[in-house]
Parts: sequence; C-alpha cells; structure tokens
Amino acid sequence: MTSHLRLPRLSWRFIPVWQRNYLVWRKLAIPSILGNLADPMLYMLGLGYGLGRLLPDVGGMPYLTFLAAGTVAYSTMNAATFEVLYSGFSRMHVQRTWDAIMNAPLTLDDVMLGELSWAVAKSLLSGLAILAVIWGLGLYGHFWMTLWIIPVVALVGFCFGGMGLVMNAVSPSYDFFLYYFTLVITPMVLLCGVFFPVSQLPPALQAVSAWLPLTHAIDLARPLVAGNRPDDIVLHTLALLGYGTVGYVVALALTRRRLLK
Repeated sequence: MTSHLRLPRLSWRFIPVWQRNYLVWRKLAIPSILGNLADPMLYMLGLGYGLGRLLPDVGGMPYLTFLAAGTVAYSTMNAATFEVLYSGFSRMHVQRTWDAIMNAPLTLDDVMLGELSWAVAKSLLSGLAILAVIWGLGLYGHFWMTLWIIPVVALVGFCFGGMGLVMNAVSPSYDFFLYYFTLVITPMVLLCGVFFPVSQLPPALQAVSAWLPLTHAIDLARPLVAGNRPDDIVLHTLALLGYGTVGYVVALALTRRRLLK
C-alpha cells in the first residue's frame, strides 16, 4: 500500500498540538470570540426579532426559537470550517508551523488530529455562546434537554472540521476556499433548514437536503431546543461521524502526499 494511503496512527501526542494552538489563541481570545460570535448573534437577533414579528409560529415554535436552533448548528459549522481552512492553512503553508512541530517526535498524523480536535474545541466555544443567548432569552422548552446540545455541537465540529481539512490539503492559496464556501457551505445554509423549514423546498431539493450534514445537525439541535427528544438520533449521529471520519482520513492521505514527498 502506498505510504500516504495507510490508515491514521492515532496517539495521545496530538495533545501538545492542541495545547500549542490554545496558547496562541489565548493571546487574542477576546477579538477572536467577538469575531466568531458577532455574525451569528446579529443574524439570530435581527432576523428573529425583526422578521419573527411578522410571522406566525414556524415548525410549532416562535420564529426566534426556530432560528436560534438553526443558528447553533450554523455557527458551529462555521467555527470549525474557518479554523481548519484559514487558520490551519496558515499554520501548514504560510507559517510552516506544522514543519516545525514535526521536527519534534510528532508525526503528521498527530498534527492533523491536533488540528481536528482544536477545531472541535472552537466549535464548542461558538456553540456554547449561542446556547448562552438561548438560555438568557428563554428560547427553550426544557432547560435540561438543551444540555444535550453540547455534545451535538462537538459532533458538528468534528464533522465539519474533518471535511474542511480535505480542502486545506488540496488548496494552493486562501482564494481557493471561496469555491468551498460558494459551492458547499452556502448551499447547505440555504437548503438545510437554518432559516426556514426544509419542508418548504421542492421535493427534489428536500431529497438533496436529507444527505447534507448540516441537515442532520439541525435535526438533532432543533428538537432539543424545543425540549423534545430528536427522532432518528442514531442515524443523525452516524451521519455526522461518518462525514467527519471520512473527511479526516481522506485529508490525512492528501496532506501526506503534499507534505511528505
């Protein structure tokens, strides 16, 4: 088997990579938090209060609550995606941080797993901030059910972190990421039920939406915000794990081919 196609060799040595990213992030924590959270919160509060006052209940709940549930998944997706694309690409290609790390007794497998786990951590931070707004505004049906959203946002971060690492592995420059956002991320935001129910789409687009990972994330998060148990929990969980795992394995193979020639 070609060396770059072998399976990942997982070890706890990814933790120093995670710690390194955390220490760098901590120096710029406040502007980073504000930058990551301002956009989804403005969307949620602006559209929720502005448009929501013109609409009846959507999906059996006030529109602001409906939008808040979608925003949790949407914000988490964006946090993981931006981290592994722009920050990850800077560390891999521009700053050559990965090359420096691999001079220590760490492998590329450790570095990639550290990057993925760091993306999950950033997603958790983003999801928790939106969740805090949901709690503060009382946009939930049952408080204890909303705590299950925390593992959901970690799972969403893993899914989109793994997918984003694939793009990171093949990108020649920052500009290349625009294709990913235009052709993958933006269609998912519009088709997966962030702003309106998927049932409003034509049947063909509903069929497409059912295969997209953001749909699975929202189908888990929205019932939990409303205080209900989601349907098909195993299906949605396996779908998100599958996208993230396949993405990570493919990204690792592509990155080995790129960096370990």
